[in-house]
Amino acid sequence: MELELQLIGASLRSIADEMGAVLVRSAFSANIKERRDCSTALFDPRGRMVAQAEHIPVHLGAMPDAVAAVRANDPGPDDVYILNDPFAGGTHLPDITLVTRTTAGFAVTRAHHADVGAVEPGSLPASSRRLDEEGVVIPPTRLDESVLDSLVSRMRNPDERRGDLRAQLAAHRLAAGRAQELCDRYGTARVEAAMDELHDYSERSVRAAIARLPDGRFEAADALESIDSGELAIRAAVTVAGGELEIDFAGTAPQHEGNLNCPLAVARSACYFVVRCLTDPDVPASGGAFAPVHVRAPEGCLVNARAPAAVAAGNVETSSRIVDVVFAAFGRAMEVPAQGQGTMNNLTLGNDGFTYYETVGGGQGACPDAMSNTLSTPTEALELAYPLRVERHELRTGSGGAGLHRGGDGVVRELRVLEPCRLSLVGERRRRAPQGARGGEPGAPGRNFVNGEPVPGKAALDLQVGDLVRVETPGGGGFGRVRNGH
Repeated sequence: MELELQLIGASLRSIADEMGAVLVRSAFSANIKERRDCSTALFDPRGRMVAQAEHIPVHLGAMPDAVAAVRANDPGPDDVYILNDPFAGGTHLPDITLVTRTTAGFAVTRAHHADVGAVEPGSLPASSRRLDEEGVVIPPTRLDESVLDSLVSRMRNPDERRGDLRAQLAAHRLAAGRAQELCDRYGTARVEAAMDELHDYSERSVRAAIARLPDGRFEAADALESIDSGELAIRAAVTVAGGELEIDFAGTAPQHEGNLNCPLAVARSACYFVVRCLTDPDVPASGGAFAPVHVRAPEGCLVNARAPAAVAAGNVETSSRIVDVVFAAFGRAMEVPAQGQGTMNNLTLGNDGFTYYETVGGGQGACPDAMSNTLSTPTEALELAYPLRVERHELRTGSGGAGLHRGGDGVVRELRVLEPCRLSLVGERRRRAPQGARGGEPGAPGRNFVNGEPVPGKAALDLQVGDLVRVETPGGGGFGRVRNGH
């Protein structure tokens, strides 16, 4: 790649990174400013992603659908569009997306808001059956002050919602200024030409990496744990042919009456994440990297649901299981890590005065050379902002699966509530443990308790002052058979 192209590409990635920094530092809610549950990216005038910050994979892979939905409305240069409808470019309702024009294309932010007016505080209800039970549904809509006032008035803690949306707007103002500076420096035509080449370079790199994989068809299956104690099958067949790759979810369970459904955009995001991990993780993260990957799923199935299906858990839990299944399919042809915790352990607490949402980290699956884990809300920030006290936050020692390389341990998280509120838990891997690879043992399944009494993986209940919520997250599977008892 010639020097100017590298400079423009680095500048575009820097703009996306700076957008993320502005959003995080300007946000009001702990979910964005502490947990950084948000993502930013730049798109070219044709609606193709050309640069992204290293944020949330399920956000980023689904963003092209949001840009396409906004472009269909022919936005003007000063228009700001807002949306969260999962069937019109969104993921699930708490993820609110803003899209604006820049001199060189489009800027996008997506942030998980701590409440969007669902039947349960925190807007991640465990038992929703329809999309309208999960909060305010926003189709692609031109945002102005009156629309902003109307939207936040239908959500809990409207001042916090308004503050987080203004933080997103601040990131867009930054993007507009930086994009103009870049075009002033190099000329708009040269910037757009560089965007084309960056897109093509990523596509060439990923096609070459796919071509190095063994050709063939590789299948795997797993299941989600529905709220009624049943199971919902996810099946994937990966077909590798030269520099092309198809992932087909035929045979996956139909969409169901609960909220583990997800739109196809979320399924694609999960697939793109796996392909990037297994091909060329360092390739510039543009839409070109996804061009050789074709994702198919029967309409009306769990991973390609039709409106008005509930989808609150699909974005967080079903996406995790899609990753597990697609990794397992690739594992028929190449070495892949053992299964990680496979859940986000979603925990929401709230009432009319506050809403708090967090995901709790867990064990990563072992592999020959690395293990990792996730972050959480700092105790100091949580206790300062909410009527909650962190009683315990520690590793769940021994929960990782045994093997030549042991799986990562899960986490124990205990929160004591200091005023009456509602609890909603949405988690997976409570009945089906994360599996090991190459002879490694499974990790321990997760567990939930309230005041020492077991609670299902998906539950909602009232809490009183002093009640103690304990989440024990799953451990990752082990990798490789233990040798000689070690």
